[in-house]
Amino acid sequence: MAPAGDREGYWGPPTSTLEWCEENYAVSYYIAEFWNTVSNLIFILPPIYGAIQTYKEGLEKRYLAAYLCLTAVGLGSWCFHMTLKYEMQLLDELPMIYSCCVFVYCLYECFKYKNTVNYPLLFLLITYSFVVSIVYLNLKEPVFHQVMYGTLVSIIVLRSVYIVLWVYPWLRGLGYTSLTVFLMGFFLWNVDNIFCDKLRALREKMPPVVGAVTQFHAWWHILTGLGSYLHILL
Repeated sequence: MAPAGDREGYWGPPTSTLEWCEENYAVSYYIAEFWNTVSNLIFILPPIYGAIQTYKEGLEKRYLAAYLCLTAVGLGSWCFHMTLKYEMQLLDELPMIYSCCVFVYCLYECFKYKNTVNYPLLFLLITYSFVVSIVYLNLKEPVFHQVMYGTLVSIIVLRSVYIVLWVYPWLRGLGYTSLTVFLMGFFLWNVDNIFCDKLRALREKMPPVVGAVTQFHAWWHILTGLGSYLHILL
């Protein structure tokens, strides 16, 4: 049974293993979760610009891959929240794992000679991505994905803190800004999950545009998208 406030829409009943707090088809007949969908533009447009600049400046391909992977996460998340279909959910969640693996590779290679390849690390990250994908496709348990994603994020955070504390201290401002913005998004993601019923009840009493401000999963997209973009700059 669909939660109160949800409506029927173009893509039919959801088949995803997750549904978020935004009311389904409340804004558009063609977009299941409107605000959760359009907020993904922060994952798409800035990284495309970053990829273009990376190519123009002749930077290493791993940074181009980082920007493009972030764009892929945004496109997958757009499709997922627009349709709430299981196939589109995978298009959102699996690229999150792959992009984090690219970020880990970039962070551990940032002190190496230009255009060198760390094949052992590359093999380890590809293996991790492959194993997580296979297990998740069979298990279909969102908590497993969240733990595997969280593990990679923890590695990224620890490595980044080491870099800005001991190697490039003049980058602390950018590093801490990136981390703070990301953690703010994570905080709102939890608020959206824990207090969903109260948030939905609150939105019923508010004008639609004002109520959109309480779409905290959309804010998670905006803040983590911005934090991730700043992290690639770092």
